[in-house]
Amino acid sequence: MDLSQVTLEIFSKLEQKWLYDCESGKKTRVLSIDGGGTDAIVSGEALVHLEDQIRRKTGDPDAMIVDFFDVVTGTGIGAILAAMITADGGAGRPLFSAAEAVGYLEKRRSEMFRVVGNGIFRQRKRCSGKSFELALKEALKKTDGQPLTLRDTCKPLLVPCFDLNSSAPFVFSRADATESPSYDFDLWKVCRATSATPGFFKPFPLTSTDRKTSCLAVDGGLVMNNPTAAAVTHVMHNKRDFPNVSGVEDLLVLSLGNGQLCNNPANRAVGKSSRLRQCDTSRVLNIVLDGVSDTVDQMLGNAFCWNRSDYVRIQGKMTERGVETLPFGGKRLLSASNGERVESFVQRLVASGKTSLPPSPCKVTAVSPLADGR
Repeated sequence: MDLSQVTLEIFSKLEQKWLYDCESGKKTRVLSIDGGGTDAIVSGEALVHLEDQIRRKTGDPDAMIVDFFDVVTGTGIGAILAAMITADGGAGRPLFSAAEAVGYLEKRRSEMFRVVGNGIFRQRKRCSGKSFELALKEALKKTDGQPLTLRDTCKPLLVPCFDLNSSAPFVFSRADATESPSYDFDLWKVCRATSATPGFFKPFPLTSTDRKTSCLAVDGGLVMNNPTAAAVTHVMHNKRDFPNVSGVEDLLVLSLGNGQLCNNPANRAVGKSSRLRQCDTSRVLNIVLDGVSDTVDQMLGNAFCWNRSDYVRIQGKMTERGVETLPFGGKRLLSASNGERVESFVQRLVASGKTSLPPSPCKVTAVSPLADGR
């Protein structure tokens, strides 16, 4: 029996709506923020631009990044940003906006990474762990002064470090924290652990809230400076929180890099001759961090080769032209700037609506250090 033209149009519109829902509305959104260095100039700029675009396209001046992402991950300085924008300030709302988080780190940077001498006759210097810890404690606490924990986040949070006790990577996860207090850690300690860069900070010992799990942590960037792959793996295997994810085709991923450390003049060894003769500890560390980030990007570029728009990697300033990793090696310069790529990504986020995941499993009341003028 022939269908009328009206019926065909109805079925056509229903089909388009179904395809749209499958293509964008049902995807799980992942935000990843790289570590590296003592500032977050590149990733911080991208994070602020991301939230500005979300507010502009939704018309909601109070919209937050976590409203449109299902899981957030970060390493080192990226983990601090991730924790600040996901920390539950009460009623399931974030303690910091992206601009507030970046502003706080800029204001406290000299304190957090204050260099102190390491012996009278030694040239090597370290950063003051106590100053760093004080800034983290003030940022990630409740109104009663008690520390926020992994359970106290608006959305699932993943933060990697390397555990010297087990000689293996260790990933702090809200999913694990909600299952057992043996995997729930103070949020400031999680940030401190993933930032314990060898040569700058001593390894950081920490225990869970019930003191049954311990970890001697160094910088997660040594193994997961770009934690995007860890987040993708977590989502695909966490059927409790993400039951509808079966493959990368069900994901929408935004990965924010923190710039190439080896190409940053501020992070290079001093003097051309010294660079040719030897690689000092800091330069070797930069090579490791860049290598880890680029390897992960290459792997994900291959995984998303059939749906390139579902994976966006930003590794530069917003005004610079974007670079895309090609399958099986190589990169290509795109016509769109990094800022334009973020805007296109936000368009898809807003079109697919806010996330449906619940906020933190336990309601808390936290206070932002910005509220009392600190």
